[in-house]
Amino acid sequence: MGLKLKAANLFKTYNGNPVLLDCSFSFAPGQAHLLLGPNGSGKSTLFRILALLEKPDAGVVNYREGDYLLGQDLALRRKITLVLPKTGIFNTTVFHNVAYGLKLRGVGRQEVEARVAAVLDLVRLSHKTTHRALDLSSGESKRLGLARAMVLEPEVLFLDEPTASLDPGNAEVIEGLILGLKRQQRTTIMMITHDPDQARRLGDQLLYLKDGKVVPY
Repeated sequence: MGLKLKAANLFKTYNGNPVLLDCSFSFAPGQAHLLLGPNGSGKSTLFRILALLEKPDAGVVNYREGDYLLGQDLALRRKITLVLPKTGIFNTTVFHNVAYGLKLRGVGRQEVEARVAAVLDLVRLSHKTTHRALDLSSGESKRLGLARAMVLEPEVLFLDEPTASLDPGNAEVIEGLILGLKRQQRTTIMMITHDPDQARRLGDQLLYLKDGKVVPY
């Protein structure tokens, strides 16, 4: 069912402006949590903190496996993946972009090839395997970013507005991929959106970041 994630008493301030104010919440494992809120409310900041990429000014983020509290080491960080709104693409082929994380983890060549092929098929980029990734369209680049995350089989997947500025066709593909992950119930999905209808389509739990705190939507 995935890792248990809890934020406790998080505070974060930028340039004297408070963003998170005593923010606490427990996220059920294996579910899709859709986070809404106005621009500048701190949604992306919260995700970076929960993904262990940024430290809060105060408070703690706890990951548990069963009842066991996990240390925030490389082993835990490799169970967590954050996909940002703008995909950073390497100047190499689509295949090598997706394979990169697996190679860093020491995965063998045959397994890398099999996993990359499977995920490129899922995101409908199999026909672009040997193409230069920098030549992809914006929609294809978004799908590539999701492929790079999915191939790692993370236990917690953070998605920061994965369908923002996309045409309906690409948005539909990405929503379908998220629904597929949700049905498997092996990955806890954390996603930011500005679209309440999308949140209802994809989410098990709808949340809202308001006045520096996460509340049910």
